[in-house]
Amino acid sequence: MKKNITIYDLSEKLNISAATVSRALNNHPKISQKTKELVLKTAKELNYKQNSLAQALKSGKTNNVGVIVPYINSNFFSSVIRGIEEELTPHGYHVIICQSHEDIDLEKKHLNTLLNAQVDGIFMSVSKTTDEVTHIENAKSTNTPILFFDRKKDISGISTVVIDDYKAGYLATEHLIEQGCKRISHLSGDLRLEIYQNRYNGYVQALKDYGITFNNDYLITVKSSVDEGVEAVKKLWDLNLPPDGIFSASDYAALGVCQELRKKKIKIPNDVAIIGFSNEPFTQYMELPISTIDQTPDKMGKISAQVFLEHMNENFSGISIEKRVILDPEVYIRKSSKRK
Repeated sequence: MKKNITIYDLSEKLNISAATVSRALNNHPKISQKTKELVLKTAKELNYKQNSLAQALKSGKTNNVGVIVPYINSNFFSSVIRGIEEELTPHGYHVIICQSHEDIDLEKKHLNTLLNAQVDGIFMSVSKTTDEVTHIENAKSTNTPILFFDRKKDISGISTVVIDDYKAGYLATEHLIEQGCKRISHLSGDLRLEIYQNRYNGYVQALKDYGITFNNDYLITVKSSVDEGVEAVKKLWDLNLPPDGIFSASDYAALGVCQELRKKKIKIPNDVAIIGFSNEPFTQYMELPISTIDQTPDKMGKISAQVFLEHMNENFSGISIEKRVILDPEVYIRKSSKRK
């Protein structure tokens, strides 16, 4: 078995003390340039590798951060992670990615694992089943910086970076109204999550502001999948008066809606105008491109990383700082809703 080279091997080879070797490797000002160069040259020849854990213990930093997301097989979360990495990599940080799979127990385990690994910070988008936050409060008490993005919980001292989901829901609904829709259905995500509740609230407010009566029959809770969009259309077209506009909180459900309506020979957007949410890549490349709301995930990731770096630059010493960043949603109008 190959032996790991230590500073004591370098010390013996160069006939100088281990303390001098250590100081030379760490660029200590009291060590001459000649000695530093000799130590570095010998270290390279012997393939010496500095112990990153020992360095972390000494500096109090590991240069690792954790990211906990519900899942990474979505364009949104993978784009946020890319934004975080692009911003932090030039600063020497490594990103550890964990998936909760919408399970609070798994989220708790990942949080503890990252804390035990002594990461310098944790970025979180909470799971659908995170109905209590004791584990996050406990993590916060360790003074490890925590930052919420997209899905958050209101916890004092924890920074957040989100889009204005209320405004997004309002703009999506307003657009359908401006296209002449009077009976607008909303395919909502799980209303236990604040982001979906806010999108729903924006939808309701837009109806109210334009004098359209809210109809509970037009509200259907769906998961983010094509099949759920198909099933939603079947339910809505069982009504005496189906909708003439659909605002879906998921692009995937919106895709299912389009597929089922075309199967029923219902014209989009003339009979039914459709707008989705997330600006998934497929929405613009379809034969009938789907209107959607862009959550600007890459920007969200970069700004989340910038908030973290500001936090680190303020020489964090147990004093909680809290920044709340709300990004504007962007509306992309395409053929699925454009009547005028």
